[in-house]
Amino acid sequence: MAIYAIGDIQGHLKPLRHLLDSIQFDPGKDKLWVVGDMVNRGPDSLGVLRFIKDLGSAVKVVLGNHDLRLLALAAGVTTERENDTLSKIMQAPDLDLLIAWLRRIPFVHVDKEMKTLMVHAGIHHEWSKKQAVAFGLEAEATLQGDNYKNFLQNIHNRKVHSWKKNLSKEERINFIANSLTRTRFCSRGGDLDFSHKGPPGSQPNNLIPWFRHPKRNCSKWRIVFGHWAALGYLKEANVLGLDSGCHWGKLLTIIRLDCKKEKIWQYACS
Repeated sequence: MAIYAIGDIQGHLKPLRHLLDSIQFDPGKDKLWVVGDMVNRGPDSLGVLRFIKDLGSAVKVVLGNHDLRLLALAAGVTTERENDTLSKIMQAPDLDLLIAWLRRIPFVHVDKEMKTLMVHAGIHHEWSKKQAVAFGLEAEATLQGDNYKNFLQNIHNRKVHSWKKNLSKEERINFIANSLTRTRFCSRGGDLDFSHKGPPGSQPNNLIPWFRHPKRNCSKWRIVFGHWAALGYLKEANVLGLDSGCHWGKLLTIIRLDCKKEKIWQYACS
């Protein structure tokens, strides 16, 4: 058995299938971790969703911000943007099944044996591994609950930047979901910045990449993440960034996790 992780696919089915063929992925014995953002911007989001869903127990997925956007669109709490490519999913005969499956996907995946966490974007520097998992479960339960439409509307229309003890329940869930699915830069005080998307070094002096925060509490666990196309493939200080910009004509990256030295394969998406 082998365990692989793949970066943001964003509707690019051909590169996904090419990489899985290259590593001779066998869903009968291998596992595939998907860092989220399965859909949107690319040409075949519907095909990607169906393909990954059909992998069944061979796949472990966490939700990304574009996956949440699809859920919000299906829930009727937002409208499609000009650069969205979600209309085929919205018109699909199996839409309800796909949405029900997406709502059951977690925000955090943990493998204790490999001492590895997977999230879409990042983990707040104050959170321990135990807290990150617990907070992910809290957001997951909210998404699966009766008021999930309010939750989706809230996280799309408002972003809570600071982690404080006196947050309301709505603010708390907002911060958790957006921290796990949208983080790139933060201040040294831990406030999240959602506006700067360039590579490290392009940000204002008061911001640092979340994984370089000097007081990061979860630094002893390997963290696998995506979301940050401008960052590209990154291996640094027990973090693995796998969004290498496939949709932007760069690379789709897949990496083997269950070995002493990670093995990497990439597909040129241009």
